[in-house]
Amino acid sequence: MLIQDLKYQTASSKLFIEKWHIAPGEHWGVFAGQGQAAELLVGLLSGELTPHKGTIEGLPAKVACVSLQQQQKLLEQQIADDESEMQSGDTVSQILLDNGCDLQTLPELLAITDLTHLQDRGFRLLSTGETRRLMLAKAIAGQPQWLILDEPYAGLDVVHRAALSKLLQTLAKHTQLLLLTSREDELPAFISHIALFDDHQLTQTLSREAWQQHPLLAQMQALSEAKSARMLALLKQQHADNYPNPLLQLTDVKVAYTDTLIFEHVNWTINRGEHWQLRGPNGAGKSTLLGLILGDHPQCYSNDISILGVKRGSGESIWDIKKHIGVVSSSLHLQYRVNCSALEVLLSGYFDSIGLYQKPSALQISNAQTWLEVLEMSEFAKTGFRSLDYGQQRLLLIARALIKQPALLILDEPYQGLDYLNRKLVFHALNRIAASNISQLLYVTHHHEDTLDAIHHFADFVPVGDGSHRLVISHN
Repeated sequence: MLIQDLKYQTASSKLFIEKWHIAPGEHWGVFAGQGQAAELLVGLLSGELTPHKGTIEGLPAKVACVSLQQQQKLLEQQIADDESEMQSGDTVSQILLDNGCDLQTLPELLAITDLTHLQDRGFRLLSTGETRRLMLAKAIAGQPQWLILDEPYAGLDVVHRAALSKLLQTLAKHTQLLLLTSREDELPAFISHIALFDDHQLTQTLSREAWQQHPLLAQMQALSEAKSARMLALLKQQHADNYPNPLLQLTDVKVAYTDTLIFEHVNWTINRGEHWQLRGPNGAGKSTLLGLILGDHPQCYSNDISILGVKRGSGESIWDIKKHIGVVSSSLHLQYRVNCSALEVLLSGYFDSIGLYQKPSALQISNAQTWLEVLEMSEFAKTGFRSLDYGQQRLLLIARALIKQPALLILDEPYQGLDYLNRKLVFHALNRIAASNISQLLYVTHHHEDTLDAIHHFADFVPVGDGSHRLVISHN
């Protein structure tokens, strides 16, 4: 395949490739240090977008892609098909059968992506990691000649990341792979070439060996640390005495559906001044537990849960509690389907709303504008949220959670979709926020390298014999 003089531009991003040759049988890794070039590249190579200028020659007829954007689209499609919150969406098996798989090959496809036990589960009941595995199975079902993988490890636990690497190694024998990542350690052994994108353009192609010695990562690390210091300066020290102790208490909590026990006997207390990391495999119930805490899960009122000194079901206003909590999650990202401007997204953090429906003060507007400057997104202040790239959207949602300086900051896989620089920026900022006790963190990540030094308390979901999980508390 040969790409020459390619140009493409949207309201929020652009991409330029002067020349890029990919020979048959080569497997490429694409690393984007800064900017959202990766999302446009996926769209152009998958045929969803047409270049404004230049050519793409030799692109195979059958190209499939796995990306956070495709996952978001499928979720929105499932919701649009049935707006009822009681519906669970199409089953895993039905989605695969609708996308090129037949009944004879279905069992094998389910097995290699570890979806056999989930084949009859509705799409909207899957965890983030389970959904990622389904997106991969959906792409493989069409037997593509080219498979484009944009952040394929995002949301996967340690076991499934290892399994994915093994599966990709097998696929590489007969399918040409292009893997886009912002994590330098997520390039499987079969990747022999690297395309380096920075500032919206292809800047260099090099061998894997040359990439491992490249100075870019050290430069990005230093830049992200400097930017995180400025972000921290926007946050004012909170006075912990303003909030009750404990901040959160769960007593003998249980979640079960008609035929499935998720977890039971969960006893967990978060005291004032403590920062916690919640860990566990895909499907263990981490997001479910966070939904109970936030009051978004229907079984929160049938359990003994107290948050910020208020017992669930005691007649409290959910908004009185949420105004002291900041949230970043894939679920919130999906729910934020309104097309308000980037500035309004930040301002909505003051009011815990999806969209902006109240008049902000002059001080709040000034603070939001400063946040946009720190994020280097001032030029997008009036740009609609849904016109922004996925990574830009996620960065705005992180700032939306921080802007009100919440007592409790809940972060469920916050880095998904971020480029290398912004991932490091947010990582350093969160570590400083925790170390300074500006907010108390409840943090979820599957990546060991994302563990924050300032976190010393851990809640681990561990499997038990009946397929459910129990919560084990530890302190470091």
